[in-house]
Amino acid sequence: MEFACSHVVCNWRPDGSGAPPPPLPPRRHRKPRPSSLPLELLPSVQPPLTPRSLPPPVPPRLDLLEGEGQSEVNFNVVSLNVAKLVDISRDAGLETFQSLVFCGTCRAALSCLSSVQRNLWVCEFCGSENGVDGGVAKVCVGQRAGVRSDDLYLPKISDDDYQNLEDTLVIFCVDISGSMSVTTEVSSDGSSSLHKSRLEGVQDALQRTLMSVLQQSPHRRVALVTFNDEVVIYGDGTGAPLTLREWALLDYDHIWQQAVSYRVPHCVAETFPQLVQRVKELREHGATALGPAVLASVAMASRYPGSKVILCTDGRANIGLGEMEQAPALSSLNQTPYFYRQLALQAMEKEVIISIMSFKGSDCRLADIGTLADATGGRVNIVSIGTVATEIQSISVDNVLATSVTLTMHAPDGVYFPFEEENNHTLVKEIGNVTKGLEITFQFAVKPDFKEIFLLRSSVPFQLKLSFKTRDQQRVTRVLTEQRPVTTSSWIRPSQLNMAVLGVHCAQLCASLTMEGRIQEAQKQLKAQQDLLRRISKLRPIKKNESIYGNWMEAMTTICHDTTESQVLSDEAAEVVYHMKRASSNNYTPIQKITK
Repeated sequence: MEFACSHVVCNWRPDGSGAPPPPLPPRRHRKPRPSSLPLELLPSVQPPLTPRSLPPPVPPRLDLLEGEGQSEVNFNVVSLNVAKLVDISRDAGLETFQSLVFCGTCRAALSCLSSVQRNLWVCEFCGSENGVDGGVAKVCVGQRAGVRSDDLYLPKISDDDYQNLEDTLVIFCVDISGSMSVTTEVSSDGSSSLHKSRLEGVQDALQRTLMSVLQQSPHRRVALVTFNDEVVIYGDGTGAPLTLREWALLDYDHIWQQAVSYRVPHCVAETFPQLVQRVKELREHGATALGPAVLASVAMASRYPGSKVILCTDGRANIGLGEMEQAPALSSLNQTPYFYRQLALQAMEKEVIISIMSFKGSDCRLADIGTLADATGGRVNIVSIGTVATEIQSISVDNVLATSVTLTMHAPDGVYFPFEEENNHTLVKEIGNVTKGLEITFQFAVKPDFKEIFLLRSSVPFQLKLSFKTRDQQRVTRVLTEQRPVTTSSWIRPSQLNMAVLGVHCAQLCASLTMEGRIQEAQKQLKAQQDLLRRISKLRPIKKNESIYGNWMEAMTTICHDTTESQVLSDEAAEVVYHMKRASSNNYTPIQKITK
């Protein structure tokens, strides 16, 4: 749990206004000023008209972010490296317990900051009184009172909870519609060149990926689904394929039941030759039943938490569920088609990760179908014939760290979370699947009525609870608790700011606002962040990572400038926005300039 500022700034406002800066010290003069004006001097005794010695100017206070141009950036930002927090195999030194003690009102956990007197705990977050067993309090609080704590709660494991990690599936959902016959000139091993279709590029990429999985994870299960006018479920390639066509492409429940009951794939070590042969036999023709194909793939994957669906397409869905050709005006920045929102939620509930790849020069309405990847922890990429193999192999790597992840942030009464649905002092986020590199940021603020109360306190408490299932389906809760000092924005120095946290948060926030259609709000946040970066650069040398954050801001500014709230983002712009939503301080996303 990393804060962007060393202190809790309690006077930030959404409009950027804050408390006035402290007054400058009085200027010191060589001689005291007279208490009254002297009589007018006679002309004969008047001194020559020479400039008087003026007092030296007061030096500018460059160490404080105050005065004219008060920052509109909220410094109260928290960054959570969720991938690191759920990877408990690396934290063997953490104290572990078997059961949590919760506040009966706000559900905060008894911790090192809690004070228990005569078996009574007054919750430090909501003020509710809770009866606590003395022995439990001694274990949970113990000698750590007032110190930051990081604890794991591991319930006893039963045999029914265990799951073989190799049971997870990788399902390749491949577009074989007529548009996949479009060819591109590529260089061969020699000096000559040849033309290769998009489908040929995918076939080559799948064969390489299958070989890689066979060598590195021979017990992993791999399945194939294709779509054009119809959806064909090949599974592991060893049995008779299941075909869905015509009316079946419009029946959500029918597709789900047919796919979820299809035979379970064997491991790739047993099915490699059959899968490779199925891939080689694919031919492109017909329309694009993208929606039904992804639905069938998610249904198959839903039997094993942590499974992946990798969708490779080059065209807009135009038949069956989720088709977009008939009513293009229904889809805008703030109105993703209902089918994709529903499927994204169901995939998230079933702990399935969906990643999407489209081809350069195509139009598959990436802003809409990208919702599937965004909600489930997958990736969104635009590839070429030359890069599709690398991307498919990268996405298919088993990098799932945890599933069913829920984040709860407890703050003291008087705190709220801007841009979040909750308007009280507890924030709850359903994260779902977590893969390597996932970082989440959010901001908080102090309500105006509580400003004076907070300033009277030396510090305020915060508590993060992460509930999740590990790779082997063990249910775990991790609780981090600490206190933060309080101040006002006038006393914040550049050295007290973590620009990495602020930069990542701005990228994530502006990308989310853009996808919601709140373009003006995104532009406001971008401008405020850019102004802060310029001011910081005047006070201290700009670091390399701050320059990278500046490039992120420039890319988002270009997108926001060229987009209105009623528009649909181009595939190229949508790719950048989805990358920014998953921006990370440990993984700098390369951004290409958006071409018009």
